[in-house]
Amino acid sequence: MTFKVKLLIIGAVLGAVALGSWTARGWFEDSKDLAAVEAQRALAAEIREGQAAISKQVEERLSQLRANERIIDRGVIREIQKPIYQRVCFEPELVELLNAAQRGDAGARSAEPAGEVSRPAP
Repeated sequence: MTFKVKLLIIGAVLGAVALGSWTARGWFEDSKDLAAVEAQRALAAEIREGQAAISKQVEERLSQLRANERIIDRGVIREIQKPIYQRVCFEPELVELLNAAQRGDAGARSAEPAGEVSRPAP
């Protein structure tokens, strides 16, 4: 064999080794990417299951609250119908005083005390 043939064989072997290692490295990187994608999908599925469980609990609680809300509404209706909410808040003297103040008739009733006002002891 001549030197050129040996050099050609060595070059072909080195090229095959380089091509094989480049291909193996690509497969290795692809397998790492695939593992990461599968982990992300598994995590997303786990999160979805957790959210589904939480939403189910919330729906159950809301159904209970709606039942309580109806009961509370009935109680409010009963409270509004009690006679305590129908009484007059102002006494007749106060109504007369307010009407006089609105008319500008300050002399009708004085807002000043009629006599001496007692002071608290020091």
